[in-house]
Amino acid sequence: MKPDQERLKIFDLLNVYVMKETNEIYHRELRPFAMLEREEQVLFLNHFRKALTGAFDHKLFEVKFRPEPSEEQPEHTRDILYESLQTEDSGAWADRMMQIADKMLGGSPCDYDRVITFARGQFNKPVKRREDESEEEERMEAYLFRFHLCTVTRTEQPPKTLIFDYIEKAFKPNLSLDPIINLAAPEAGFLFPCLSDDSADVNHVLYTAGKANMPDTRFIEDVLNCEPKPTAQEDRELFTEIVRDVAGDALPAATLAQVYGEIHQMIEESEEPDAPMLDCRDVERILTDSGLEGVTRDKVEEAFLLAANDVHYELKATSVIPKYTGKSIKIQTKAATITLSPQDLPYVRQVVHKGKRYLMIELEEDAVIEGFTVKAEDLEP
Repeated sequence: MKPDQERLKIFDLLNVYVMKETNEIYHRELRPFAMLEREEQVLFLNHFRKALTGAFDHKLFEVKFRPEPSEEQPEHTRDILYESLQTEDSGAWADRMMQIADKMLGGSPCDYDRVITFARGQFNKPVKRREDESEEEERMEAYLFRFHLCTVTRTEQPPKTLIFDYIEKAFKPNLSLDPIINLAAPEAGFLFPCLSDDSADVNHVLYTAGKANMPDTRFIEDVLNCEPKPTAQEDRELFTEIVRDVAGDALPAATLAQVYGEIHQMIEESEEPDAPMLDCRDVERILTDSGLEGVTRDKVEEAFLLAANDVHYELKATSVIPKYTGKSIKIQTKAATITLSPQDLPYVRQVVHKGKRYLMIELEEDAVIEGFTVKAEDLEP
């Protein structure tokens, strides 16, 4: 999503302005992307890149189409999108996109005007060179990927500011009433189809949420006709509840590090392209191998039932350990909150000395506070 990118071509852009009071379409505009001024092209490319940026299961979600549409909306969004990929006529494509826009207007009116943007284009992904080919023999074929991209953006009223008129050489208030389209912060969107192993996956849509871990369930179900999926945060919280129910609230830091290590090893050893899923049997094995005593299948199944209301629920492995969620580990105490990398957890212990609890961190070098080296002190026996 960069200007002058030879492998990327956007054909058409459709903008739809929706009024907040009535939830009705006030204006629509279909334009060839090549006819836009360069500055406007850059604005939209940055906007699209922003919409497609984020961590999976936090801000980006690969959601699967439901087998059948709802009774209220008999035409499936999957069929609309798939058929639209086949057409070369811009007007016909725009009419099909308006059907999806109409689905977006089925919810409650917002307290601000919105702009729905549809784009269609393609990009060429070079074929990977075989190991037995030299750079000179590298094949020039490319995989052609056609796509639809949609974003939903809110509008804002321009702030009251003071401007300087160069012609009249005077300071004046800015009296513009034109709403500002906040392209820097798309509130929702999707990309169709998904790209998987150099092939188009027309059974899934890449949905993007406006904020991390806050997907719009109505958008996923009613607009995209897809199945919602849990966020990484929800899976992580469920995993914490399950472990607490089985092993209790208090765990040694070394044991917790061992649990994370077992899951990390399971992910690294998986040969599947998707992250492995953890069911109750996997959790039972992980907790047992981590040294926890008294772990049984019945306890784990009961914990799954209490936390997820489903004994057959599966947790995404990459969602439950900090290494893959992009999160650091926070150790919270009344005195301070300490942030650690997950790999440093084995060096942390809570100890009791002379009746008082201390947090002990094993160090390989002197600690430094505000440029001062902390002097080592021997604990009194």
